[in-house]
Amino acid sequence: MEKLAYLLWRPSDLDAEGWSARLRGPVADALARAGALGVQVNVTDDAVAAAAIRMSTFDAPIEAVVSVWLHTATGDARAAVEAALGAASARLAGYLVTESVPLVAPPTPPGSRTEGLANLAFLRRHPGLDRTQWLERWQGSHTAVAISTQSTFGYVQNVVVRAVTADAPEIDGIVEELFPAAAMTDFHVFFDTGGSDEVLAERMAGMMASVARFSGDDAVLDVAPTSRYVLSSPI
Repeated sequence: MEKLAYLLWRPSDLDAEGWSARLRGPVADALARAGALGVQVNVTDDAVAAAAIRMSTFDAPIEAVVSVWLHTATGDARAAVEAALGAASARLAGYLVTESVPLVAPPTPPGSRTEGLANLAFLRRHPGLDRTQWLERWQGSHTAVAISTQSTFGYVQNVVVRAVTADAPEIDGIVEELFPAAAMTDFHVFFDTGGSDEVLAERMAGMMASVARFSGDDAVLDVAPTSRYVLSSPI
């Protein structure tokens, strides 16, 4: 079984809610017919409109990631999946990934929205590090820093193995972090400070220093606030 992560850009003829409904409805149904063993939709919709942290290196921001699990990620197996996703999006970029789950999210009923905010971060390896060094700094040391300094209740790391669609931008990792809804607008909640400005400053500085170790001081990141919907699970 293999996991694919598809970055999607919203078409101009749909608002956020309309696109969310399409991805979770007709598109998810098409993915199931195409043989998907599991489908998860992360989409920037009205429920996360207030989120303060947004970063984009593209002309238009990434507004959805659809994760699909298949028995195999060969081209023929992906064809119907990519046709369905491509028809529903302005742009599509797909990646074969390996998934690590350092912090398992509480279960939700199939198709239901996971409570709170699902922040997605799209990472690029710092050019001064080889892949082994980068993975050690990201997964080996940063993971504990991120979980201990933030109010996350779910944490998923996807290491990109390779791009599977033409012209996919260079991305080395995709992180999903789940936060309480209040973290969208309150950094004290985001960093789980108990209201202390001193703790906030310490934790923000600690996170920035840790990120710089694997992405550099001038880290090139994209961050998309999303709602998370697990339509079906592969396990």
